[in-house]
Amino acid sequence: MAANVSDVRLSERELARYREQGFLLKKALFSEGECEAFRLAAQRVETKVAAALNGEHLASEPAPVVQEYRLDGNRFVDLAHITVQFEHGDAEQRLRVVEPVNDLEPLFEQLLDEPRLCQPMKQLIPADQLALWTAKLNFKHSQVGSGFGWHQDAPYWVHDSDHVEKLPNVMVLFDDASAENGCFRVIEGSHRNGCLPGCDDQRQLAGFYTHPQAFDEGAQVLLDAPAGSAVFFDPHVVHGSGPNHSALPRRAIIITYQPAGFVALKSKVERLID
Repeated sequence: MAANVSDVRLSERELARYREQGFLLKKALFSEGECEAFRLAAQRVETKVAAALNGEHLASEPAPVVQEYRLDGNRFVDLAHITVQFEHGDAEQRLRVVEPVNDLEPLFEQLLDEPRLCQPMKQLIPADQLALWTAKLNFKHSQVGSGFGWHQDAPYWVHDSDHVEKLPNVMVLFDDASAENGCFRVIEGSHRNGCLPGCDDQRQLAGFYTHPQAFDEGAQVLLDAPAGSAVFFDPHVVHGSGPNHSALPRRAIIITYQPAGFVALKSKVERLID
């Protein structure tokens, strides 16, 4: 997955677009062959999670402590420091999110150091050296993949980090994304308003969803893009996705970087980027 660093840095025009809009789409940054490898890796993650839930060992590690719980009626399981979210309702045996996924799958661990991702991130933070904050795998299974409500990432992380403004994300699409299969969507320019107020209903996680009166939903941009594309986005930009009504999955990994010198969100270990 090596790339020439001089070819992967963002141009001044791209940097200006990111700062203005709060996101930047780079289409087909990875090849179809690389995407197929990512899809196979996602299948391996499913197998490893199933094994762990059955009490089997993950690679050479001891079987992790398994803790199951529910938030807003939805199923979550912690496998040591790895959190697994399951789909909602009748589909709660299907995986929704695994975080941090790089600790389960070597290919995703390798992806963290990919110049096509980390070189632009050095410009966006900015920082001379990077560390990992978190990396999560979204499955968005066909027909049952649920949507993600409008939210910002910064409110999730503000209790664990005092530098949330330096935690930009990049999403790499393993499959073609469209409105039908619940593509990523953003509220253009919403990052310029900092942390916005959360919802105030009776849900357990209400405060982590951005209050609908705090932004203009009419400013949303649907990021219809081919497999292999990457979306760089600000931790303060309001974003979400729709449900997957299609016959095909819409899998993606979201990697969040930070300056070196800080530990990762869940493992509490510093993972430096090569």
